[in-house]
Amino acid sequence: MLSSIVAKRLVTGMCQAAWRPAITGLVSCRGYRGDSPEDTKVDLIEIPLPPWKENPNEPINIKRRRLLYESRKRGMLENCILLSLFAKRYLNTMTENQLKQYDRLINEPSNDWDIYYWATEAQPTPDVYQGEVMDMLKEFTKNRNHEQRLDAPSLEYLEKENQ
Repeated sequence: MLSSIVAKRLVTGMCQAAWRPAITGLVSCRGYRGDSPEDTKVDLIEIPLPPWKENPNEPINIKRRRLLYESRKRGMLENCILLSLFAKRYLNTMTENQLKQYDRLINEPSNDWDIYYWATEAQPTPDVYQGEVMDMLKEFTKNRNHEQRLDAPSLEYLEKENQ
């Protein structure tokens, strides 16, 4: 009982300290402010990403599972929803060549916004990513059937396929 009271006071004190101005030195007030004119971006750190490498010896069933996972776990929610629904619809019927195209498309570009802009045709797709799979993704993105696409699909459909 006593330890829970002490823990509660400690947590409450820490939470209140987080709301204090940065002058106290406890918490920095720096946060994302967008492209504000006074932001010099001197504290911006560029993190190098390892180059994408195709794994030609990966078994096709493993590749499909990996691509399904990578379609669901993106850097931004819009692509998570878009690519996971796209993968649910097309991944199991893709040929080996289409899987290679899709793998390159979702893993080689370092910026998820690029993929989103290409899929929505807000920006032109670079020739290296233009192909059959990109055409499928662009058509899927148009959502001609006006489906509700508010969240990534549940994985329950995978259990039904395995039965």
